[in-house]
Amino acid sequence: MTTKQELVERVRSAEGSIGLVMTMGALHEGHRRLVDAARAECETVVVSIYVNPLQFAPGEDFDAYPRDLEKDLAMLEDVDIVFAPSDEEMYGRAPLVTINPGEVATRYEGRTRPTHFAGVLQVVAKVLNLVRPDRAYFGRKDAQQLALVTTMVADLDMGVEIVGVPIVRDTDGLALSSRNAYLSPEERTAALALVRALTSAREAAAGGPEAAQKALTESLEAADGVDVDYATIVDAGTFLGVSSNARSGLAIVAARVGATRLIDNMEVSFG
Repeated sequence: MTTKQELVERVRSAEGSIGLVMTMGALHEGHRRLVDAARAECETVVVSIYVNPLQFAPGEDFDAYPRDLEKDLAMLEDVDIVFAPSDEEMYGRAPLVTINPGEVATRYEGRTRPTHFAGVLQVVAKVLNLVRPDRAYFGRKDAQQLALVTTMVADLDMGVEIVGVPIVRDTDGLALSSRNAYLSPEERTAALALVRALTSAREAAAGGPEAAQKALTESLEAADGVDVDYATIVDAGTFLGVSSNARSGLAIVAARVGATRLIDNMEVSFG
């Protein structure tokens, strides 16, 4: 692993393009897909592993969040640089200058977790500034995060290409997530209602946004063991609502299954 100073020195001396993958550890095949995308396009691949306390509100699962650094490192044997800092090395002290993620961050995930995206953008900005990659790779499962990171990089002229990598799903269709480890077998079966609802929305989308929304809502209302937080159709780039003449959108859902909160999304095409 690499200290912050070593990270800076190594990326400054690297030849060719640099690809960055930011993770919170507990790596699975979805993370590996991000690394593979970076490996295919960049000469040097940097992976960060850091469970960022700023994006967890009091009472959330920061302390319980799965951590297995030894297993993570075994999955990253072909990575050029692994940066797994401590809280002290990452922040040193509570930040005095912070990032305001804007109005979009108050919707959906931001409504449920009002401090979350400010913490996400704070750590993303720090690591982007340390590594200064040519490209940074983020999974499309965290679609609102991807939209906000892309907007931050564009609005602040950070000079990084943000690459969205498609969702990786298990054989039963459930989107891969580190939090899936919390699910009991019965809860995992119940959680499949999310992907079924998204698929229903995609299939109904030929009738337009209202038809897609209706299919999404009705599918989730018929599901057992799923406590829905939100389920709607948004513009994938802005996370605002879609217009009646939009050609495409993103069906998004968040729900609790047992004690575990899951998110998922699926692109939909209208008309």
